[in-house]
Amino acid sequence: MAVQPDDVLDACGLPCPLPLLKAKQALARLKAGQVLEIMATDAGSWRDFETFAENSIHVLVGREERGEIYHYWLRKGEEPIA
Repeated sequence: MAVQPDDVLDACGLPCPLPLLKAKQALARLKAGQVLEIMATDAGSWRDFETFAENSIHVLVGREERGEIYHYWLRKGEEPIA
């Protein structure tokens, strides 16, 4: 994937739901529009990140499987103005 991340989260070895929870924490530290790359080994994360992006303001820019490691790129969305 040719996306340059602003931050990288290594969630390898963490069981579900920890990769997603750690990603949410990391996204909170980023500015809108920045990209977080997540690496995980939990097979359930493939579905988790897809569902998370569909139900949040964040965009799943891409994902790929490299051997036993899943890579995800999430772009932080703009928080709605209340």
